[in-house]
Amino acid sequence: MTKTNIAGALSRKKLKASLGQSLFSLSFDAIGLLTGTLLVLYLGVLSIDEAPWALFLFPGILSIRGAVGGLFSGHLGTGLHLGTIKPVFTKNTKDFQSLLRVVVTLALVSGVSVGIGTWVFGVFLWNATIIDFIPLLAVIIATMALSVVLVSPLTMVFSVLAFRRGLDPDVVVYPVASPVSDIVNTSCYVLSLALFFLFGSFGRYLIWILDIIFISFVVYILAKNLGEKTFVDIIREFLLTLLFVTVIVNVTGSLLNKITGIASGKAIYAVYPAIIATVGGVGSIIGSTATTKLALGLIKPTFSSLKQHINEIGGAWLASMIMFVVYAVLSSFISGATLWEMAAFAGQLLTTNILAVSVMVGIAYAVAIFTFRRGWNPDNFVVPIESSLADTMTTAAVIIALALLV
Repeated sequence: MTKTNIAGALSRKKLKASLGQSLFSLSFDAIGLLTGTLLVLYLGVLSIDEAPWALFLFPGILSIRGAVGGLFSGHLGTGLHLGTIKPVFTKNTKDFQSLLRVVVTLALVSGVSVGIGTWVFGVFLWNATIIDFIPLLAVIIATMALSVVLVSPLTMVFSVLAFRRGLDPDVVVYPVASPVSDIVNTSCYVLSLALFFLFGSFGRYLIWILDIIFISFVVYILAKNLGEKTFVDIIREFLLTLLFVTVIVNVTGSLLNKITGIASGKAIYAVYPAIIATVGGVGSIIGSTATTKLALGLIKPTFSSLKQHINEIGGAWLASMIMFVVYAVLSSFISGATLWEMAAFAGQLLTTNILAVSVMVGIAYAVAIFTFRRGWNPDNFVVPIESSLADTMTTAAVIIALALLV
């Protein structure tokens, strides 16, 4: 590939195509506004006295399901481009079947891991005991089981339909699936909590039965696939990501607490889920398109190849800025803010965008290059890591923007 500068690499046609597809996919992040609504509606369920861990566990569930969903969508995008996965709903390839088994297995493993992390943290925060760990584990396993059944098919449908219609699944799938998944995962978590704590013995029996079925199915998958190299490699590589995500969840929670002191009563809460989803969506677009280009040999695994990726970066970033302005307008309109307040809020969100997205572009591309150089599969790392980091980076950017433009 010949060397070129960034100006020379820019293509008006490619930039326009990237902007159009990115804007389409990121527009679904507006659904993130509904996640906050669900939290308000279900706050009573998340504040059950017998489950002091309920609200604390919630961000971890969304983050870990986002990581597993990111791995799924990343592999789907690359597989559809390479032809190792077919754009069909039945009788797909062995690679797809193996990927599906990986996703089911990781849903259980990651859920248990986050549950253990939450319980360990609870030992210091609210003197959690072994007895507290049992219902926590039961609820999170049931949540993961329901999530796999509902979210994974949706991700597959988005991927196939996008590919059949000539859209790039690396650009469209995760940004579209992620906010929808958040709504579904929130509902699954609330349902599991309600069944276990509010419906007596009948509800607990249902949760335990669901847990036993899910665990048995994963044990069966492991017994049948531990000798399959692709299956084992993805599981092993994702465990590194899982450890990273578990730590990041706690960091994000700490940063979120700082916003309370700075932005109490401000409109930032109304758009917070949406802007996090949008920043994560930009990172997934940059990372997923980069991993596909690396797999196809269209770019070299060097940071200098970033200039060959400028159209994807520019299109996704510009689309995210447009969405941030839309969020500011919608939030201000709903709250009855003045035109000046709307402009000021838009300025805060755009500052947040510039700070967060600039970091996420570098992280997503760096992870893709680093893992490819190490001989690992970038799809096992890029979207899961960047989607988790997006929460932390965006929250930090919000704090900085509010402090600068308060």
